[in-house]
Amino acid sequence: MVPNQALGWGPADNVAVMNMTGFETREIHVARGLAFTADVAGPADGALVLLLHGFPESRHSWRAALPELAGAGYRAVAPDQRGYSAGARPDPADLSNYAFDKLVADAIAIADASGSTGAAAGKRFHLVGHDWGGQVSWGVANAHPERLASLTVLSRPHPLSFRRALQDDPDQKHRSRHHGKFLEPDTADKLLIDDARPMREGLFGQSVESVKQHLGVLGTRPALESALAWYRANKGLSGDFGVTRVPTLYIWGDADATVGPVAAKGTGDFVSAAYAMEVLPGVGHFVMDQASGRATELLLAHLRRHPA
Repeated sequence: MVPNQALGWGPADNVAVMNMTGFETREIHVARGLAFTADVAGPADGALVLLLHGFPESRHSWRAALPELAGAGYRAVAPDQRGYSAGARPDPADLSNYAFDKLVADAIAIADASGSTGAAAGKRFHLVGHDWGGQVSWGVANAHPERLASLTVLSRPHPLSFRRALQDDPDQKHRSRHHGKFLEPDTADKLLIDDARPMREGLFGQSVESVKQHLGVLGTRPALESALAWYRANKGLSGDFGVTRVPTLYIWGDADATVGPVAAKGTGDFVSAAYAMEVLPGVGHFVMDQASGRATELLLAHLRRHPA
């Protein structure tokens, strides 16, 4: 999330609802009893593309990409993640419920439950993540490289590059100052005051409709406290990371207020597989809202280069 002045910082065969945009919204049940709300598009036997959103957004981040992926023959699945989905919202007061290894395990579980044939359990799939979804995606690539055909990350640098920048780059320390504010116990109250005005103002570069969609998922105290638990349970960008061994596309907007050039451009130092970085001039942190066409074009080209 961009800092703002207010803070100073089981099988997927359930009943589905078809949206006007041509994809379905359904519940994806996984073995641990969690049910994730997800938008799903494309043929059931298509290669799976799992798309993970960031904070303070939702599955709606990927609404422009889903029909394009489906049209190219992929099975695209964009879930509301742990805490964002009402059916996958363990108590945020117990921060162990939101430990990083659980977030990574969710991604694998959702992939395994997301279809048949081309998206069956144990098959390789394509993973895409933005912001916190990007952090989880780096984690999946680190822990389960054999499961991924490709990795695409928007905005969030490789965790080792991010850590290095936070240690050595004063500019990145300043850009990330809002992380500390999310640890304070009254953060949810501050964000939800006046019909969630601070969140509406913090989602820079997005349309009124986009903000409305995200707040439809995140704009309640239970949902927001659960989303904030991601920060509280994972202080200091926690997770055990090594060099990424999955073909990776990294997309960064050079007007990103939260990720500076040192962290972004250092990402390639920590990828040993095929790697490409694409810089989007004048684009901020919320790439899929500000440059969805270009980002989707780059994504599709990356998927074609690295088939599952």
